[in-house]
Amino acid sequence: MNPKTVSAGGVMTGGVTGSSVLVTGGAGYIGSHAVKALADAGYDVCVFDNLSAGHREAVSRIANRYPDRRVTLVVGDVGDRAAVARALTESQAQAVMHFAARLSVGESVREPAKYYETNVTGTLAVLAAMADVGVHRFVFSSTAATFGEPVAIPIDEDHPQVPINPYGETKLAVERALGHLGAATPMRAVIFRYFNAAGADPDGLLGEDHSPEEHLIPRAIAAVMTGKPLQIFGTDYPTPDGTCVRDFVHVSDLASAHLAGLTSLEAGGASAAYNLGMGDGVSVRELVASVARVTGRDVPHVVGPRRPGDPSSLVATSARVRAALAWEPQYGDLDTIVRTAWVWHQSHPKGYGTTE
Repeated sequence: MNPKTVSAGGVMTGGVTGSSVLVTGGAGYIGSHAVKALADAGYDVCVFDNLSAGHREAVSRIANRYPDRRVTLVVGDVGDRAAVARALTESQAQAVMHFAARLSVGESVREPAKYYETNVTGTLAVLAAMADVGVHRFVFSSTAATFGEPVAIPIDEDHPQVPINPYGETKLAVERALGHLGAATPMRAVIFRYFNAAGADPDGLLGEDHSPEEHLIPRAIAAVMTGKPLQIFGTDYPTPDGTCVRDFVHVSDLASAHLAGLTSLEAGGASAAYNLGMGDGVSVRELVASVARVTGRDVPHVVGPRRPGDPSSLVATSARVRAALAWEPQYGDLDTIVRTAWVWHQSHPKGYGTTE
């Protein structure tokens, strides 16, 4: 079974068998894991994705795994308000999970206009389409980049938000817009500020496949597999070993948090913003050591200059989301997170085997 695929202007057919959710960017890395979590929980899912960074094959795999759910792929752009409204109406979605975005810090510094167009204008188009058809539940994929350089570690939800790159600025702009919309309309939103998404589906169904790849774990694994050295960006940060410190959280745990956020909204819960991290800071050098342990191979690497827009340290406290949504991460150990990624990349050396 493959998902029924239509263009943004097409018509979806077939009955909806249960509660339905529209997932923008649902063919991408984090979005596809959320789609799998939704299908596993009994939801029908309409994936809305332009496939510029997502993969049709990821949606097909979920549809094949859950033949009793209706998993549909609509190929379209989030900036097309009318197309989003049609997808919402035809899928009978009662909520939206919004993952569609540009997400490279470095690229955002070089080409900020693209980030404002997709991450701000595109998201506002989705929110307008939701208002057009009367859908008022929104789960938003934000980022720790909204905090900028931390003034306290670990970072809680009340930490000042002072982004130092356009990527973080665009996500913060949407967070602020959601606050205003919540005051003026029936819209209710749960915002999740990710720290560093990592790993792959433990079932082996889904994984990380970006082109170009900018995330550290798959880049380190690629260095092991190809012998092409990993570039470490900066070793002069004010951290214990001079490299950036990050908080890695498994992608399946991110997906389970989104499901919990949706459940809260369905139960009448109020809008809220939560940090999603493990609370453990891991330096780039420590991550490289973990990849070496898991793979049993050295990670060839070279040292380069700092990358513009990179804070020295981003580590979360997730106490609020654990208390409010009973979120309990299942993959807290760094080597376990790396191992799921290693298994995926070994069995999928060419990713999903498609450029879509």
